Amino acid sequence: MDYKTIYQKWLERATEDAAVADELSQIRDDNDAVYDRFYTPLKFGTAGLRGKLGAGTNRMNIYVVRHATQGLANYIKKKYGTGAVAISHDSRINSALFKVEAARVLAANGIKAYITEELEPTPVLSYLVRHLGCVAGIMITASHNPAEDNGYKAYGEDGCQMTDVAAGMVFDEIQALDMFDDVKLCDFDEALQNGSIEYVKDSVYDSYIEEVKKQQVNPGVCKDTDLKIVYTPLNGAGNKLVRRVLSEIGLKNVTVVPEQENPDGNFTTCPYPNPEMKEALQKGLELCQKLDADLLLATDPDSDRVSIAVKRKDGTYRLYTGNEIGSMLTEYILKSRKAQGTLPKDPVVVKTIVTTKIVEEICKKYGCELKNCLTGFKYIGEIILGLEQKGEEDRYVFGFEESCGYLAGSYVRDKDAVVGSMLIAEMAAYYHNEGKSLVDIIDGIYEEYGYYLNTTLNFYFKGADGMKKMADIMDNLRRHTPDTIAGYKVVSTADYDTHVATDLITGQTETIDLPKSNVLSYSTEGGHCAIVRPSGTEAKIKIYITAIGSTPEEAQEITEKISEDMNGYLHI
Repeated sequence: MDYKTIYQKWLERATEDAAVADELSQIRDDNDAVYDRFYTPLKFGTAGLRGKLGAGTNRMNIYVVRHATQGLANYIKKKYGTGAVAISHDSRINSALFKVEAARVLAANGIKAYITEELEPTPVLSYLVRHLGCVAGIMITASHNPAEDNGYKAYGEDGCQMTDVAAGMVFDEIQALDMFDDVKLCDFDEALQNGSIEYVKDSVYDSYIEEVKKQQVNPGVCKDTDLKIVYTPLNGAGNKLVRRVLSEIGLKNVTVVPEQENPDGNFTTCPYPNPEMKEALQKGLELCQKLDADLLLATDPDSDRVSIAVKRKDGTYRLYTGNEIGSMLTEYILKSRKAQGTLPKDPVVVKTIVTTKIVEEICKKYGCELKNCLTGFKYIGEIILGLEQKGEEDRYVFGFEESCGYLAGSYVRDKDAVVGSMLIAEMAAYYHNEGKSLVDIIDGIYEEYGYYLNTTLNFYFKGADGMKKMADIMDNLRRHTPDTIAGYKVVSTADYDTHVATDLITGQTETIDLPKSNVLSYSTEGGHCAIVRPSGTEAKIKIYITAIGSTPEEAQEITEKISEDMNGYLHI
C-alpha cells in the first residue's frame, strides 16, 4: 500500500483525536508533508518506538501507540498465554494519554495493566516489572530528545529493555495488524472497576527507595556535611524521588531550580533537555552562582541519566562528562568497599564498548573484573541477569555508560538517575568532608592513570533519505578501512556487525563474542580509538573518540586531529 493510500485511510478513520484529524486535513495539498508522515512506519526495535508527535504512521500518536500495544499483546498471548504489564510515563506531551491508551489495549486483550497514577522515572518502571511479577513493561518517554518527540520503551519480564529477538517478534506481530481494524480497545473506567487496569500502590515507591538506599557506600557520611547542592529535574520525572532519597540519606542543603521543578513537556527553559548539554544546565548554573553551591545535579526528563557541574576554586563551574562521572564513581566505590572489606570476591564492573578505557586501569588497581558490552543499558542488564542465573549476582558492583547512565545494585535492570544522584551526592560529601572537591578527584585520577579525553561527535541526517545516507556511510567505511587516523597508524579494527576483530599488524582475526551490532571500531598506535555507531533512537551517526595524552592540551590536540580525519572518512 503506497503512502497516499495510507493517508486517505487515515483521513477516513483517524477521527477520534481532534489534533491528529486537524493535522491530516491541513496537509491535504502538501505532498511532501504527506510523504514524510506516511512513507514508513515508526519501526519497533530494541528501543521501542521514538519519533515526532503528530499525525501519520511515521509519528507518535494514539493510533501508533495502540497498534504497537496490540502487537505486544499478541506476542504476550503467544508466549505466556496471559500475564500482567506495568506501564508508566514521563512529563512529555501526551505521555499520560499514551499510557492510558496502551492500558486500554492490554485490558481488552485479557492482559492486566498496572499503571502509575503520575509520572515516574524510567528505572521505577524497570523495578515495577520484576516487583509485580509482570511479563513486560511499557515506559512512555523519549528520554532526552527535543520537546516535539515522544516514545515508547518496551521491557521484558527481566526488567531489561527488550532484546533484539523479542523486539523482532513484537515487530512482526505489529506488521501483521491493520492499524484500525485489528486493534482491541476497552473502556478505561470499566477496566478500572473490574480490575483489569489497576493503579500501582504508593507502597511500591517506598520499597524502591529502600533498595536505592541499600547502595550507599559510606552510610551516614551525608548527615553532618555542609555541602550545598542545586538540583534540576529539567521539568521531568525525577523531582520527587531524587529529592526524597537525598533527604533520607541526610542531605539538608538541596535547592531545586524553580523554573525546572514541575513537569512541563514543552521544556521552555531547555528545549533540548539533555543533561549532557550545557544549554540544558544554564538555569541550574545560574542558581549555583547565586547560592555559591558546591554541586549541580541534573536529571533528564525520564530520570534515567544524571550529569553534574562542580565549583572550582575560582568560583566558576566545571561540567563533567558521563565518562568522568562514571570513572570517579568506579574509583570511589571500589576504593571505599575494599577499605571496608565489603568488596565481593571476584567483583565485576560493567561498561559499554564506547565508554572510557580509563576504567580498565582503575579495575586493574583494585583486582576487579571489567566486562564490556554493546551500547545500550539492556546489555549491562543482561550481564547482571547472567550473574544472577549462576548465583553470582553479588559480584556485580557497578555499571555505567558514557551517556550519563549509572547503576549500582541489581534491584533494577536499567540505568537509574535516582541511585546515580544519591551516589554522586554521597561521593561529593565524602570528599567535601576531607576538604576536597570533585575537581580535585578527577584531576587526581588523570594524574594517576593518564589523561583520557573522550569526545562524542554527532552527525544528524534529517528527512526521508536520512537513514539511507547513514547506511551508505557505514557501507563505505566497511569497504575502505583507514590506514591512519590523525597521523597514527591504525593497528586493529573491530566490526561488531560481522563479529570480526582484526589485528592489522599480524593479520590475525578473532571472533567478537557479543551480539550483532552495526558498529565499527578503529584503534591506533598510542592507544587512541575511534568508534562509529549509528544511533538506535535518532537519525544520526555518533563517533566516539578516545585520545590519550600526558596533558589535557596534548589529548585535546590529538582529539581535534582524529575528529578532522573522521569527518573526512565519513564524507561529511
